[in-house]
Amino acid sequence: MCGIAGFCNHPTNWEKNILKMNERMHHRGPDAGGIWASDDEKVVLGHRRLSIVDLSENGAQPMHSASGRYVCVFNGEIYNYKKIRDKLLAEGKVRAFRGGSDTEVLLEAFEAYGVKETIAMCKGMFAIALFDKITGKLTLIRDRIGEKPLYYGFVNHNFVFASDIGSIRVLEDFHNEIDTKVLQIYFIHGYIPAPYSIYKDIYKLDAGCMLEIEAPYQKPKISTYWSVREIAKYGEAHPFRGTQKEAADELERLLRASIREQMVADVPVGAFLSAGIDSSTIVALMQAEASNKVRSFTIGMEDPKYNEAVYAKEIAKYLGTEHTELYITAQDAKAVIPKLAGIFGEPFADSSQIPTYLVSKMTREHVTVSLSGDGGDELFCGYLSYSSIQRIWGKMKGVPYGLRKFCSRLLIHCPLIKNNQILQTKSYLLGAKSAEHLYELSNAQEASNVNIALEREVYPYKHNSNPYGDLKDPQSSIMLMDMEVYHPDDILVKVDRAAMAVSLETRVPLLDKDVVEFAWTLPIEYKKQGESGKLVLRDVLYRYVPKEIMDRPKKGFSIPITQWLREPELRGWAESLIDRATLIQQGILNADEVWRIWNDFIENGNWRIQIWYILMFQSWMIKEWCRA
Repeated sequence: MCGIAGFCNHPTNWEKNILKMNERMHHRGPDAGGIWASDDEKVVLGHRRLSIVDLSENGAQPMHSASGRYVCVFNGEIYNYKKIRDKLLAEGKVRAFRGGSDTEVLLEAFEAYGVKETIAMCKGMFAIALFDKITGKLTLIRDRIGEKPLYYGFVNHNFVFASDIGSIRVLEDFHNEIDTKVLQIYFIHGYIPAPYSIYKDIYKLDAGCMLEIEAPYQKPKISTYWSVREIAKYGEAHPFRGTQKEAADELERLLRASIREQMVADVPVGAFLSAGIDSSTIVALMQAEASNKVRSFTIGMEDPKYNEAVYAKEIAKYLGTEHTELYITAQDAKAVIPKLAGIFGEPFADSSQIPTYLVSKMTREHVTVSLSGDGGDELFCGYLSYSSIQRIWGKMKGVPYGLRKFCSRLLIHCPLIKNNQILQTKSYLLGAKSAEHLYELSNAQEASNVNIALEREVYPYKHNSNPYGDLKDPQSSIMLMDMEVYHPDDILVKVDRAAMAVSLETRVPLLDKDVVEFAWTLPIEYKKQGESGKLVLRDVLYRYVPKEIMDRPKKGFSIPITQWLREPELRGWAESLIDRATLIQQGILNADEVWRIWNDFIENGNWRIQIWYILMFQSWMIKEWCRA
């Protein structure tokens, strides 16, 4: 786990600037740093290292292939690197390796098999920058699911890239403006989805994509080497034919293989345990694979409505893990809020970012690597919203679309329901064309009634540009929508940035390539029946943990942020961020609309989600954009 950065054709002091980029992402790699420049100084690479595998200098980066042709900076882990190493040795492609790092294996595989074939055989999470000294080609590669971040773009017409958008921001010739066309998307979702970023001319490389750029380094070529949409379509066309028990057998086998590979490290390894199905399954299988007690970590809240720590402790006791828990106070959580803008580098407003940071900080005091259970909801139909969408669409679809659309438009503009948020919402959803469209509208409906940003133009992105109906099953289509946008651009961003802020590497066994591809072959009835989701995943878990221990309502990984914002301490902080004069001077948000929403929130409790989106944007504006 590390941070990578670099640029091409930088016109001024390249060494000073790459060192500034490295320093900005010191938290991603506190153990060591390195830089490299091509002989003509046209291509420069930087690296910060968090030592996980091969702690010696043999693992230092930037790293050169044995022949000297390739130089690479790499963030992430290749979990099956030992198999690739053995293949290289068996085929005589490499006589011996200098060290034991996956980076060295990557480099030699690139030289032996080429980039595309090497990436096809790699299982892991990664952001890679590879420079070919012979051709002058720079290649950027991001992992299949989007676990590791990779930003790229142009600063003063010069190509740049980095793991941390803040590392691009510190370049001395950075003058990129805020891209206001992404704000409509941000105020719908609370994050900025790939390929966009908050800055003009700076982008996120999409998951499963590869970027190639050659001298004079002005026109990048982007290609897709793996697509979750294509995997989902293939899985539906070639479904698993066995029984549900046989499906659970195969899932258990794949998960144990994934966990076995992901437990390999030269530093201490543990796991987050939230008491949910996903993390409990991961910890249970880890303990089954381990010869010693697994380290598990949980945070608890004083408020029982938000506290699952007592259940996590019960699960840990049953499994026999070495369990650590930390009960946090409201003050602990509130103290994180001023740090968020710097941690995420651009506006990001999933409030579970706060407990994620706190559990990561606590975990890092004991281990350097932690496995998590992320991905279970999106792969195995776990969210309650999937059931509600199916239920609502089942009632709506019998009414002709033209009639529903007419009624929707009529009701939305009806003065009688103008101030009734619930009726406005229902009126808006009435105009859905399909179950997928209904899901899209359900995410966007609140924002549709407000004009938070002054800029009204919006970019196309996966939710409004991908065609509906690629999959026959509506719930599978909705899961696919989440796997393409919500999962990589919210969940994985949250986990990566919060954990790396404290130099903790997180690994996600459920996102193993083989597990993901298998999950998409499973019939929906193996995942969900009625209101109960994750059926086949539960089948695996119940082989290790009694059903009685797990059967309880999920509380989620959340905090009472709405309550806190209405209390004097945070209310004062919030109102200082949305000071009317400040908003007018910035010229980005609609001051009248922001204050209408704020007052409605304070008086009636409405707009709870949008308020946090606004505050996180303003916090970023003041801490990152407006800083000296």
